[in-house]
Amino acid sequence: MEGDAGSVEPMPGYWELLSRGSSIMLGSWRDCSHCGLELSKQTLLDNAYITWTEIALFLLCAFLWTMVRRGLTESLFKPLAQWCKLLPKDAAKMPESAWKLVFYTLSWSYSTYLLFFTSYSFFHDPPSTFYNWKSGMAVPTDIAVAYLIQGSFYGHSIYATINMDTWRKDSAVMVVHHIITLALISFSYAFRYHNVGILVLFLHDINDVQLEFTKLNVYLKSRGGGYHLINDVLANIASVSFSITWFWFRLYWFPLKVLYATCVFSIQSVPNIPFYFFFNALLFALLLMNIYWFLFIVMFVVKLLKVKEVNDVREYEDEDGRKAAAELLRDPQTTKTDDDDDDAGHHISAPR
Repeated sequence: MEGDAGSVEPMPGYWELLSRGSSIMLGSWRDCSHCGLELSKQTLLDNAYITWTEIALFLLCAFLWTMVRRGLTESLFKPLAQWCKLLPKDAAKMPESAWKLVFYTLSWSYSTYLLFFTSYSFFHDPPSTFYNWKSGMAVPTDIAVAYLIQGSFYGHSIYATINMDTWRKDSAVMVVHHIITLALISFSYAFRYHNVGILVLFLHDINDVQLEFTKLNVYLKSRGGGYHLINDVLANIASVSFSITWFWFRLYWFPLKVLYATCVFSIQSVPNIPFYFFFNALLFALLLMNIYWFLFIVMFVVKLLKVKEVNDVREYEDEDGRKAAAELLRDPQTTKTDDDDDDAGHHISAPR
């Protein structure tokens, strides 16, 4: 089913997503009498389009992101932290936030450009992400560039979360998040679901921009051993903005624009669309993680109202707790011990 020229489907409500989405998915499941491992293998062979050159570019760019981050950390971010005379525990974390702020600002700006300053209508008309879909269709160069940037960055981020970033209570979930995100990016590119993929990236990256901006201001408010009101005000404003946009973008627009399009309109536009259930399962897993992190945000808001200071409820309060959690995902010998910042009074609580 294709949309009429100039017509835009109205955005549904939560109830319509649950009722109509579940009805269509259950009906599709009942109709899939031949579903199974053999059919999945054949569907994969028939519809997955990705070249060795693209894989090599992904690996190269993931490596380059790591090198660029290390270079900027040593040549810019660490000297800047020293020049600002940050507290030792804040100076250790400042390069991580500065790097992520730079990347997510650029990546979100690019996805914003694609969705609002080109001919793509995916944000205003999500069902259009599946209009004229064909197996193996060409990916527009501007979207392919976005996919290469984002996919390679999340490949780098899996390594960075374990070996470069400060370890937090939700770091294990962050690794799972990066793996699922990378799987979604790779899967949607190979099966030519790139249109809806750009919409997913746009709806998620804005929160990372706000989070890292908030954290940097939290670190800067105590620079030089003093108190700087402007950074404290900016941190609190950004924290409130982050909390609002997290719900609006990830828990409102994401399910009602993206999930409704992938659950309902995808199979209506393209009957027997490949890996319908697998693709939606990954998206629902992403939604569940967004809800999980929203609980941290609620805890943050409650704590902020009580103590009137931006804290990080994700930080481990003792070194043994940090090491025990870190050992779940990496060799104990590689566990970072330079983040002895038991006082959480200078960390932003909202998760990524």
